[in-house]
Amino acid sequence: MAKKMPAIALTGPRQSGKTTLLKTAFPNYDYVNLEHPPTRALALNDPDQFLSQFTKGVIIDEVQRAPELFSYLQVIIDKQKKMGQFILSGSQNFLLLENISQSLAGRVALFNLLPFSYTEMKTGNLKIKNVEQLIFKGSYPAMYDRKIAPNMYYPFYLNTYVERDVRQLVNIQNLSLFETFIKLLAGRVGQLLNLSEIGNALGIDHKTVKKWLSVLETSFIVYLIQPYHKNFNKRLIKTPKLYFYDTGLVCNLLGIDDEKQLINHWAKGGLFENFVINELLKERINKGIKPQFYFWRDSQGNEIDLLIQEKGKIKAIEIKSSQTYHPDFFKGLNYYTALSGIKKSDCFLIYAGENEMKTSNGELMNWKNIERV
Repeated sequence: MAKKMPAIALTGPRQSGKTTLLKTAFPNYDYVNLEHPPTRALALNDPDQFLSQFTKGVIIDEVQRAPELFSYLQVIIDKQKKMGQFILSGSQNFLLLENISQSLAGRVALFNLLPFSYTEMKTGNLKIKNVEQLIFKGSYPAMYDRKIAPNMYYPFYLNTYVERDVRQLVNIQNLSLFETFIKLLAGRVGQLLNLSEIGNALGIDHKTVKKWLSVLETSFIVYLIQPYHKNFNKRLIKTPKLYFYDTGLVCNLLGIDDEKQLINHWAKGGLFENFVINELLKERINKGIKPQFYFWRDSQGNEIDLLIQEKGKIKAIEIKSSQTYHPDFFKGLNYYTALSGIKKSDCFLIYAGENEMKTSNGELMNWKNIERV
């Protein structure tokens, strides 16, 4: 896209590898980081001088820290009409997109980079013993190139995030209460999101919960999956479900300090579901596809964990954390196919076991081969 658009913008969580990727993809470009106070001061106080330094292309990291810069970028882009001139990166999706929509709409290609996918780990020959280890460690590159323990990495990651990003995005007086809010959400992974219940537990109102949730969404900590609204003559649930972009962070928030604890932990099912959906999300984002993910549940408790809408059809996916396959696992998929009319060949049961087979009800799939969905 750098050959077709004047600017590229890459967003994603802090420490997901954005800078490494950009420096590798554009090795001859200059690089500046606006987290560096003197660099940011020049960009804010004298944008013309700041931008005049770069004649061969530049990577500007954490560009949302100097929002005034975007109007100057627009002028240069429209005047010079050079493709791939500016590579922009940031960890705060909302602030970056807000500035892009105001000044650079139609001039920039947007991409997201999440932490490693399992497919990337396999390609890079990273050693993964089992799915419990992968869920516990999470997918951040630092967990694999620094050999740092999860219970050392994630508390620092969270503290830095709260102190730096949260204060920039919203005025929160009680940061310890905000951290409690994140921990409450960690206990609700894969569940319907009840804002009033969370607000009551924290002693804050519904609007505050909604505002705090938007902060977590815009900084790539959590995301919501909306219910699929096509009417099948049943009353449908209209509340979204909550997931974290990284299961390692969730494990730390839940006080899990060893991968073996996951085997019998009460949150095992939700964590495995979160892991699988993250992998399916990364597979699409890494290919430049905008994911269209939904879940389906009616008022009778019938549910499909994930519906993926792409290429004019729906794929239905059930996720089970059991390592042993039971034919009953296809019960929800059978109910949904009878109701919706989708093909059995578009139904998948992803589980924690090793065996795989195609059945008359859909495909039983090992978690290690998620990229095939």
